[in-house]
Amino acid sequence: MKKLNQYNSLVIDEFEEEKFHLPVHGHTYYELIYIVHGEGIHHLNQNLIPYTTGNLFAISPDDEHYFDIHKSTRFVFIKFTDSYFSSKKNLATDDMLYNTPEQFMREKLLKETVLTLDEPCSTILHNTVRNITAYNSRKDVSVSPIVFYQILSIFGLIREAMKKMELPAKGYAPDNKQVIAYIHEHIYDPKKVQVKAIATHFNIAQSYFSAWFKRNFEVTYREYINNLRTQLIEKRIAGRRMPFKQIAHEFGFTDESHLSNYFKKRKNIKPSGYKGFQN
Repeated sequence: MKKLNQYNSLVIDEFEEEKFHLPVHGHTYYELIYIVHGEGIHHLNQNLIPYTTGNLFAISPDDEHYFDIHKSTRFVFIKFTDSYFSSKKNLATDDMLYNTPEQFMREKLLKETVLTLDEPCSTILHNTVRNITAYNSRKDVSVSPIVFYQILSIFGLIREAMKKMELPAKGYAPDNKQVIAYIHEHIYDPKKVQVKAIATHFNIAQSYFSAWFKRNFEVTYREYINNLRTQLIEKRIAGRRMPFKQIAHEFGFTDESHLSNYFKKRKNIKPSGYKGFQN
C-alpha cells in the first residue's frame, strides 16, 4: 500500500474529480475531508461508507482509504501533520490538553459511519470550510490563528454530531487525585514519572501535559517532582535508617555522587552536612 508524505504542517487542497486519482493508500499525516458536492462510496479500512454532499471524514495515519466516485465529486482536503497543533500551545483550549485533535482523528467510530450533522451544524460546517479555503490564498495559512480556530471548530461540530448520534468518544479529563497518586506511587522510578510516561498513562498529549499540570496545580511539573523527591530524601537522611548509597539506589540515581549533587543544588547543603547523614 502506498504511504503518502507531507512536509508542510498544513495543506488545504480543493479539487473535483470523476475518478479518484489515487488507489488505496495511507499517509503519515491527518486529513479532514469535506464533500462539497457529489456521491459515491468511501472505502475506509475495509468499510464501505456511502457519501454525499456535506459529508465529513476524519482520516489518521492509521487508516487506509480511497473514493469510488459515482457522481462527479468536489473535495476539500484539510491535511495537517503532528506539528500543526503541537506548535500552537499558546492557542490551545482546555479541551485540547487531554483530547487532542490527533487523538480524536483516531476514533474508531469515525471510520464506521457517516456523521449526521443537522441544522444549523451542517450550514456552519459548510461555511467554515469555505472560510478556510478562502483564506488558503494567503501564504501564512499554516501559522494563521484564524485558520487554526476555524479548523478547531470543525472538531467541535464532530463532537456535537457524535453526541447526538450517541457515539461516545474515548477522550476524558483525568482526575487530579489520580495523577498525584500516580506520581507518589512511582516517584522512586524516574522513567515512570517522565512527562512522556505519565502523559501516556493518563491519555494527555505529551506536548500539552506540562501546561495542563501547571494550570491544575499552580506549580510546574518539574518543580513538583523535585520538591516531592527532595522531601522524601530528607526524611530518609533524618531518619538515620538508611545508608546514603541505599537512598541513591532507591530513588534511581546513578550513584552517590549524582544524588549528592542533586541534593546540594536543591538544599544548598551537602548531604554529609545534613543532620542524620549516614555514609
